[in-house]
Amino acid sequence: MLGTLKQWARALKRDVVALWLAARDPRVPWYAKAIAGAVAAYALSPIDLIPDFIPILGYLDDLIIVPLGIWLAIRLIPSDIMRDLRAEAATRSKPRTWVGLVPVLAIWVIAVLILIRW
Repeated sequence: MLGTLKQWARALKRDVVALWLAARDPRVPWYAKAIAGAVAAYALSPIDLIPDFIPILGYLDDLIIVPLGIWLAIRLIPSDIMRDLRAEAATRSKPRTWVGLVPVLAIWVIAVLILIRW
């Protein structure tokens, strides 16, 4: 079972890199690029929407939201293109992106302002 989980985790990491590449690939439809870019930016972001130190909920986005976003983006990308992107992603290291940081911080700032106003 542990081996299966490790394979799943490696596949997720590879798919995140493939989605990062898909967001820049001219063969990918614009709507798939948008979803792929958003999912990759969030998955590669240094902070989460729900911080991991919050019990149970902190890991919920890592266990549910990110894999569902990856699944949706992969379904929108033509399979032959996704196969090419996965092959390329297997040879690349995981990129770092701060793009996902901006929307997450914006959501937190808005939530804090709403709480203060309330």
